[in-house]
Amino acid sequence: MLLLCSEVNAKKKSILNSTFVSRCFTSGYFFMAKAPKTIELNNRQAYFNYQIEDKYVAGLVLMGTEVKSIRAGKVSFNDSFCFFDKGELWVRSLFINAYSHGNKNNHIEVHDRKLLLTARELKKIEAQTKEKGFTIVPLRIFFNEKHYAKMEIGIGRGKKEYDKRETIKNRDIDKDIKRYLAK
Repeated sequence: MLLLCSEVNAKKKSILNSTFVSRCFTSGYFFMAKAPKTIELNNRQAYFNYQIEDKYVAGLVLMGTEVKSIRAGKVSFNDSFCFFDKGELWVRSLFINAYSHGNKNNHIEVHDRKLLLTARELKKIEAQTKEKGFTIVPLRIFFNEKHYAKMEIGIGRGKKEYDKRETIKNRDIDKDIKRYLAK
């Protein structure tokens, strides 16, 4: 949608509140773009297999084609986990599919990727994982308001088989209640 500056002044508040507006000063026109679509990829199995105690948001060190593949939603969390190596936190077995429009410089699909956290958070997480039964699991990948790729990680204990059955039972009960209330 293209508007003259004089037309926009009358509708300024409604336009600024509803869309992102960038100004082209040379031509005197406003170019309006729709709000960017938010990308959020969840690891649903992590919530089923682990009792999550604590959550942290970490930055990801990625190559350009990895970012493009994440924006396309081509990520698999199967068997991925986080570990410490020389005081740094890494995620292993995170599958990011090769970018479809990439060239010979495309990224490797499965390799260790570094997670960025503050030193205080790293020490706290490392102390928590030294307790028996705790592990670090990637929960979701998303882009923040500055368009940086972030990963939410959780510290949790593995669930026993009977805990998983109880989770399924509670989920079925909740579905039945919602179905009954909807009638």
